Amino acid sequence: MVDLTAADPSVGTMIELLERDPKVVGATSGSAPRVLFSEVKLCAPVPRPPKFLAIGYNYAAHLEETHMERPTRQAWFNKQQTSIIGPGDPIWIPAIAPDEIDYEGELGLVIGKRCKNVPNDKRAVLDVTAGFTIVNDVSVRDWQTLEPGMVVSKSFDTHGPIGPWIVTPDEIGDPLDLRLRTYVSDDLRQDGHTADMLYDLYEQVAYLSSAFTLEVGDVLSTGTPSGIAWHRPGMYLTRKSGRWRTLSSTNLADRLLPMPVPGHNRTDCPAR
Repeated sequence: MVDLTAADPSVGTMIELLERDPKVVGATSGSAPRVLFSEVKLCAPVPRPPKFLAIGYNYAAHLEETHMERPTRQAWFNKQQTSIIGPGDPIWIPAIAPDEIDYEGELGLVIGKRCKNVPNDKRAVLDVTAGFTIVNDVSVRDWQTLEPGMVVSKSFDTHGPIGPWIVTPDEIGDPLDLRLRTYVSDDLRQDGHTADMLYDLYEQVAYLSSAFTLEVGDVLSTGTPSGIAWHRPGMYLTRKSGRWRTLSSTNLADRLLPMPVPGHNRTDCPAR
């Protein structure tokens, strides 16, 4: 690993890095000191994105398990920045709502260029995309049933694990050809495919940017497949759940894979 901040103190955050010319970053990385992987703690790659947005009910099988009708348009909600933690960090089981803490493994898209009115087109969307990561849209279900907007129930502190990597579009291959699997400890809970999105990520970026400007570092969580704990007693996250992880089935799995930490939950992402 390289310490870019040591080589250039003006690059202190991921957003500052994404705003730089890639050629300049490449030149800087050549002179940056190397750090052993074992000596670093992996944090969320974008700990304070300008916007942290997630789309709900975006897989048909997920709609069936939640007993929801197919939405007639994209259903977005906001997750607060303070929910964000890194891979391997513990997920809080709040005393005020300890019984229905649910996991949702999702593919996250990180915006790399400030943009507005992006066409619903693969090339146009990938041009403004910095890369892809993993998001666990942790949800407090009993609060969610009482709150149509889902903002509070999806934004408890620590309920937005992200990372650890951002994989660039040129390395990810086809983002609509990714198998997405979520485990709780060694128990496979979710096994979906990004091709099954009702609104694919190109439609998502086009839809959002038609309403407001997307900024560098915005994180868009693109929906979860079926297999969540909701309506399945005994499957919710507890203090004894162990690790969670979400995997993507391509040879990029090792780049998207959050580090497992005993006693915590974790998510990784693979392609079919």
